[in-house]
Amino acid sequence: MSNRALFTQTSLIYLLLWTALCTLGSGFPGRCAQSVPQPEILQRSKVVVVKDSQAIEAYKTRPERIQAMLDRGMTNITSRPTPAEAWRSLLSTNDVVGIKVFSLPGPNSGTRPAVVAALVEQLLAAGLPATNIVVWDRQTVDLRLAGYYELVRNYGIRVAGSMQSGFDTTNVYENPLLGNLVWGDYEFGSKGEGVGRKSYVSKLVSQQLTKIINVSPLLNHTLAGVSGNLYGLANGSIDNIARFETDAERMSRTLPEIYALPSLSDRVVMNIVDALICQYEGGERGLLHYSTVINEIRISKDPIALDVLSIQELDRQRQMSGTAKPKSSLELYDIAALLELGVSDPKRIDVETLR
Repeated sequence: MSNRALFTQTSLIYLLLWTALCTLGSGFPGRCAQSVPQPEILQRSKVVVVKDSQAIEAYKTRPERIQAMLDRGMTNITSRPTPAEAWRSLLSTNDVVGIKVFSLPGPNSGTRPAVVAALVEQLLAAGLPATNIVVWDRQTVDLRLAGYYELVRNYGIRVAGSMQSGFDTTNVYENPLLGNLVWGDYEFGSKGEGVGRKSYVSKLVSQQLTKIINVSPLLNHTLAGVSGNLYGLANGSIDNIARFETDAERMSRTLPEIYALPSLSDRVVMNIVDALICQYEGGERGLLHYSTVINEIRISKDPIALDVLSIQELDRQRQMSGTAKPKSSLELYDIAALLELGVSDPKRIDVETLR
């Protein structure tokens, strides 16, 4: 058994024991209302935050400022002298690199094309062929409406929808929860025992991409807390996803397991949060009147640390705006931490801010 498999098995046993103690009410008053405890062996995670007060003007991006921000962030997080060398330390020029964005809310509230364009510039400078760079999300229609096909014309890269790329029948996430299959799901229209209990990984993810870069917006999500790295990659990579998106507890149990699939998590080399604008209400709709310009780009190898910091920022902006603050839960991210996907304890996250 591998070290990761052993760690995961031990961590899950630890989580189940803690849950049982809480359920039985055995001598831990008040503790069960807190977040799930994490094993002490978890390492610390580093997050680099790059600030530029002039990156956004009248809710519009300034590409030259964003390029400089991303350049500083990448050289700092990797301790390399140039962005090109930073990326060459993480991938090779033979890799097919998928830039995962969240495009459904559109160009103002989802991942902004200007941030992705700056990333494409870095990858090209690192020697990656344009045809080996794929900007992708769940649906091509969302990518088109968000303006990503403009990058195809400007750079010669590719844009792809994971649901339009077909499904890998050998790469499956199975869960007893029966799904309400919709058009586009692999088993839609099928009959028989067990139909609707599998989610198939897109061929784009499992067969075409060799490395993945997450680029998520600082955008709230009603159940996951943030439409971030964990939610974005898990949601965008498999079909039959609707069965996990109606209940927060159900999502907390399943999304970390989906993200932990080797065809997903093992391919991720870097996570970037487009925190130029923070939208703290509205979810998958672009609502700038529930948004605050904070002019930041956040970078880390740890997707969970970034998501936890994003949830804290969303809560902070709600409080400052006078919006009713929801009860933010980190259970999803605590479970992800137990699966060794990252660090969910803010005390274990080292933040370095560059101005």
